[in-house]
Amino acid sequence: MAQVTAQQLPSAAHAEHEHSHLSEEEQNNNLKLGVWLYLASEIVIFSIMIVGYVILRINEEEVVAQAHEQLGVGLVTANTFVLLASSYFMVMGLRAMQRGNRAGMLRWIGATALGGIVFLIGQYIEYSELSHLGIVLGFDAASQWSTLGMRFYAPTFFHGAHVFVGVVWALEVLRRGAQGRYDNNPIGIEMFGLYWHFVDVVWIMLFTLIYLV
Repeated sequence: MAQVTAQQLPSAAHAEHEHSHLSEEEQNNNLKLGVWLYLASEIVIFSIMIVGYVILRINEEEVVAQAHEQLGVGLVTANTFVLLASSYFMVMGLRAMQRGNRAGMLRWIGATALGGIVFLIGQYIEYSELSHLGIVLGFDAASQWSTLGMRFYAPTFFHGAHVFVGVVWALEVLRRGAQGRYDNNPIGIEMFGLYWHFVDVVWIMLFTLIYLV
């Protein structure tokens, strides 16, 4: 009887380990599903703003064309490159943590946060230049481009707010990562990565629609 019990103990321990592993996997999947649902709601909001800009572009095609002639895309293009590079940094950070390289993860996620900060600084500079040209949030009777204000700033500022949240999230990932919270389960980095990729994809759409088309 004792021999049977001794044989059963490893099996019971193995079954308990299997159950624990599945529970963690299910929990991770639920967390990622929650992020996806949140991003889906954000897609709806961005879509409404984009439709508003498209309607303006159709109704005020000449005004938009004149604005494009006056506005350079050099700064915005550089800003776009920085944001896309930060997405690559995030991927490398997750890969480093999956390989057990905590120091590498901290460096790459730190670079991701820095990229977001640089993007926000660039956006602030851009807004300053636009205000000098009369493209402001409110109505300015002296500016022929005042009608662009709300339709332009709504999606770009809303996106900038998401970048700011992403920077704060990246800093929190750095804090937790330094404490070893992701050594055995990098789900926190994966969730941040989903969000950051979403921010990048939305910006590619806005950059193409507002600055290039």
